[in-house]
Amino acid sequence: MRILIVEDNEDLAANTGDYLEAQGHSVDYAGDGVGGVHLVATNAYDAVVLDLGLPGMDGLTLCRRLRHDLRKDVPVLMVTARDTLAEKLAGFEAGTDDYLVKPFALQELDARLQALVRRSRGSITNVLVHGDLELDLDRVEARRDGRALHLNPACLTILRVLLEAAPATVRRAQLELALWAGEPPESDALRSHIYALRRAIDRPFERPLIQTIHGIGYRIADPNTEATP
Repeated sequence: MRILIVEDNEDLAANTGDYLEAQGHSVDYAGDGVGGVHLVATNAYDAVVLDLGLPGMDGLTLCRRLRHDLRKDVPVLMVTARDTLAEKLAGFEAGTDDYLVKPFALQELDARLQALVRRSRGSITNVLVHGDLELDLDRVEARRDGRALHLNPACLTILRVLLEAAPATVRRAQLELALWAGEPPESDALRSHIYALRRAIDRPFERPLIQTIHGIGYRIADPNTEATP
């Protein structure tokens, strides 16, 4: 997913963006309402994470402009420290799709964003598909060419991040953040998990999909081009 974060707290924006990128999403930032309006007007986003208390133009005004002036139906998740019913109702009236009170768990933020995007697309399934490879996030089942793949939890996490970003490259640091919240073990455990993932996904099949981009990270090969080991 391509996500826009409109948040004037730079540390919170960076922390949220780092986590979402580790989950395989693409993230843009705006530090104020005017910048947020400009980015939504000139780009296509799957969802917007919108802070209520912004300098210059607050979140409610920005949301109204997205809905009424720009006619944008992009899902908007409002985040704020204000938790009164009146403030929540004002957010929904302005066009917000969901509301999350600070402080929040990043995992919940990601889950809410994915749910909003699925609903906006009219999707009733939660399956990532890339060529003959698919991962059912609801059933936690992976298949390639219709054959079940037996993966441990770490490999499932890596596969999800790679599939959500495919065919873009995912940096090692992003995978380590997804697996160990940015504090990987001293041993090169990531390399071991990638090896196990390759044994399950690539070895039983003629065409390998998992590519190492040396010095950067890993990616799932584009199914329409030749894969290289």
